[in-house]
Amino acid sequence: MISQVRRHPLAAQAAEVLLARIQAGEWPLGHRLPGETTLAAQLGVGRSTLREAIRELAGKGVLDSRQGAGVFVTALEVTEEWDAVLRRATIASVIEARIAIEAEAAALAAQRRTAADLRAIRRTLAAREAHGEPVAEHVDADMAFHRAVIVAAHNDVLTQLFDTFLPRLRLAMIDMLKIRPVPSESADHAAHQRLAEAIAARAPAAAAEYSRAHLTTLKEAFT
Repeated sequence: MISQVRRHPLAAQAAEVLLARIQAGEWPLGHRLPGETTLAAQLGVGRSTLREAIRELAGKGVLDSRQGAGVFVTALEVTEEWDAVLRRATIASVIEARIAIEAEAAALAAQRRTAADLRAIRRTLAAREAHGEPVAEHVDADMAFHRAVIVAAHNDVLTQLFDTFLPRLRLAMIDMLKIRPVPSESADHAAHQRLAEAIAARAPAAAAEYSRAHLTTLKEAFT
């Protein structure tokens, strides 16, 4: 096992060595790393270089520096950037993630929606029906409706997750609809209307089911 850093850049090399030692099991998940002076000496680098290496691994989700307590191992693998994950993911995988997010969001929206939320849902629903062509405008109107539903759940994490998917999903939807239009625009819009009505009626189970059914149909179109 590598015990010291011998090449530049020192901070990046120190981060690599630390990660290798963590993954080798020297410091298990949840354990605290040795003190700064000890660890710097082990790696053969200065304390400022060590701090930079720790910051790099903290930014990647591997370490957590807790003031007054020390540096702890919080993951054994580097967290991959969302953009890279989504570029590699199939559109079916993205839609499966949407089902998990949006079905729950629809149920929460039915419980938590305000009058303002309901107006936004109905406004985006009407805009969605009006934008049949061109395809890009229709997709944008559709995404606006789904986002309005998620916003009505009043959960910032769910909204952020949906916003992360949007760029990947938008391009895929545009490409698919150009090649394979929706079999029945009226049936598709009716599915969205049912979802909006369930939220308006404060029926969480129905809202979740309508969201899941619609997105499952969408997923099947891609497979």
